[in-house]
Amino acid sequence: MGKVIGIATRIEKRAPMVVYASAKVTFDKGVGDDSRGLIKGDRQVTVMTVESWEAVCAELDRKLHWTTRRANILIEGVDLENTTGNLLKIGKFQLEITGELKPCNRMEEQKVGLTKALTPNWRGGVMCKILSEGVVSENDQVTLGEKA
Repeated sequence: MGKVIGIATRIEKRAPMVVYASAKVTFDKGVGDDSRGLIKGDRQVTVMTVESWEAVCAELDRKLHWTTRRANILIEGVDLENTTGNLLKIGKFQLEITGELKPCNRMEEQKVGLTKALTPNWRGGVMCKILSEGVVSENDQVTLGEKA
């Protein structure tokens, strides 16, 4: 079993990430009022692990804030590699993992070498769609369940 370490959103594309202690998770807006949270495709919420981020920073030999990755939820204690179709229960809401969150060109703008460091073993995290609404808060329990 894992737990939520951090929560972040952005109000528009390329805007700075804003960190919260808790946020609503809704079908219409994703996490908080995140600009990528609208229902379109399979990417309403993005989730990354502390363990992956620490491996990325070690490879870059530089400590970067996790929001550099621009993910919505940072968790620890759950392995997200190869989990497409599985369910993530976070607190009282549920997400379906729709695939690997592959790094984009924006990562290189943040730090040279970041795209390459995020690429192995799903280090960049996962993208998810919301199955049930709720509130996400730091320290919420996180469990990974089998495919529906």
